[in-house]
Formats: sequence, structure tokens, C-alpha cells
Amino acid sequence: MRLSSCLTVACVMCLALSASAHHSHGQYEETFRDIEGVVKELHLLTPHSWLYIEVKDAAGTAQVWALEATTRGQLEKMGVTREYVKAGDRVKARCHPLRDRTNGCLLGFLKAGDGSVKDWDGGNAPAPKDF
Repeated sequence: MRLSSCLTVACVMCLALSASAHHSHGQYEETFRDIEGVVKELHLLTPHSWLYIEVKDAAGTAQVWALEATTRGQLEKMGVTREYVKAGDRVKARCHPLRDRTNGCLLGFLKAGDGSVKDWDGGNAPAPKDF
């Protein structure tokens, strides 16, 4: 009886620690920004996938942006695969930029080269009409 109680407490502690280890998205602005660019890399991972795109600034200088997305599993459920978005594809993203103004975003919607729009934040929200 004592052993099972200890195991139960240990399991609850492990679950609580793993849940608290996940970070918030407080480093991102609440507003959206639209950016366009060319895909450099796609990393379908868990807990967060990453898409790197080359974006030209107002002066025409190319800069690589890191876009954070939801898990590989959630993206695959909505049809996002390595074939869906490939290096060299031109894409448009609607995302929450980093508060420190560096080149990164929490990805909301992505318009792929084929014109389809998907919610890469994992909420499966409908595509915005103005995108």
C-alpha cells in the first residue's frame, strides 16, 4: 500500500513538472504582421515546428526569419508535410512578431505556393478573408 502511494505521488509530481516546463508565448506581440518570403528550411518537430524564410526588408536586404509553429503531429493532421512546403517556395505568413523586434514570429496563418492557407498555430481557425 505504501509503495503504490509513493508511486502515485511520484507520477503526479512528474506530470506537474513537465506541464510547468512548457513556456508561454509572452515574447510575442499580440498584434499580427504579414511577411512574405522564400522558404529556406522546414523542421517538423515536437513540441514546436520551425519554418525559416528569407524576407527582404524595405532596403531590399535579405534577412532570415524564424517562424515558430505548432507540433509536427498537429501540422500533419491538417496536411502539412515536407512536400507541402519546400525550400525555394514563395510563401506569405501572418504571424505575431517578437517583442524585441528580432526576425522571428509565432506563426498564425501561412499561404503556401499553391495558394492554400492553413492555421499553423494549431487552432484550425478559418483563414482570414484579407489574407
